[in-house]
Amino acid sequence: MRWLVLYARSRQVPLSAAAVVLMTSALWALTRPDGAGTEHQAQTVLVLSANVVACSVGLGGTDVVLERTAGLRWAPRRLAHALLIGVFAGAVVLAVRAAGAGLAPVEVIVRDCAGLVGLAALGTVLCGAAFAWTLPTAWLAVVLLTPAPNGTVGAVLHWLTFPPGTTASTGTALVLLGAGASVYAVVGPRR
Repeated sequence: MRWLVLYARSRQVPLSAAAVVLMTSALWALTRPDGAGTEHQAQTVLVLSANVVACSVGLGGTDVVLERTAGLRWAPRRLAHALLIGVFAGAVVLAVRAAGAGLAPVEVIVRDCAGLVGLAALGTVLCGAAFAWTLPTAWLAVVLLTPAPNGTVGAVLHWLTFPPGTTASTGTALVLLGAGASVYAVVGPRR
């Protein structure tokens, strides 16, 4: 148990968790039901992205070289950490949705959270933990600032904002999660 507490502190888990709760509380305050059944999908995606970005800081420790020389099997720990980021970031938003906030559908929240975690993990491998936020933030910026192309290309590029049940969007998120988490688990954060 002591190892887990030390690991959580070294990965800034308490600070990340506080940031996630704060951002999701702001989302709840801004999306109270208006009686019209409005779904605030853009706000939901924005806060999900912010939650994943806040947690992605902990995907690398303070000394990457030391971690690479340690006698521990890091791959399962890294994979578990990446997946737990997604579970926590999504669960807090789902709890706010269950409390009555007019957020995006559950399937969209789960799909978007999975894809964003994959992007953050991939960003950790390519840019290091300090810049893990770059890929999810860049993809979100493209989605929010450009119009979606028609057809499957639009569903793939703008998977964050497509409605539930869109096969190409769900597939894109799952591919991003699988690729990002597995590469991060094997390679680890960039030095």
